[in-house]
Amino acid sequence: MKNTAYISDMQKWMNEFSFSHQVTVRFSETDMFGHMNNTVPFVYFEESRIEFFKALGFMQDWTRASSSTIPVVADLQCDFLKQVYFGEKLEICVKANELGTSSVDLHYLGKRENGEPCFVGRGRMVQLNKHTGKGEAWSADQRSLFLSPLSIKN
Repeated sequence: MKNTAYISDMQKWMNEFSFSHQVTVRFSETDMFGHMNNTVPFVYFEESRIEFFKALGFMQDWTRASSSTIPVVADLQCDFLKQVYFGEKLEICVKANELGTSSVDLHYLGKRENGEPCFVGRGRMVQLNKHTGKGEAWSADQRSLFLSPLSIKN
């Protein structure tokens, strides 16, 4: 299996996820060879990240008209481990790996129904103030949500 800089022990890393979101590879997401296009995991990461933030209660706050903060992606990467094909059902796992003052480093795991990892990724999200465009620190409540184990399994 491919080594990635942000994963030192794959099995231990995989066991740390407690949130996941199910997706099925659509025909439109495949190329002429029948395997998933290399841009698609980023869409799955976004969809799963939004569900993760909903489970934490963050999206509900960020999408309120009165909210002064929004989440933005600062960087995002994907490492491909196995080919994925049309019709496969995947579990996309998300976890907070490192919490900064106004940012969070999220890790992603895309795996088949049998648990085999297909792709992995990571990315930094920053909570910005909509009015100043600068990072806004996580509240104590938000920090505790990130730091406590998320027991939601979709």
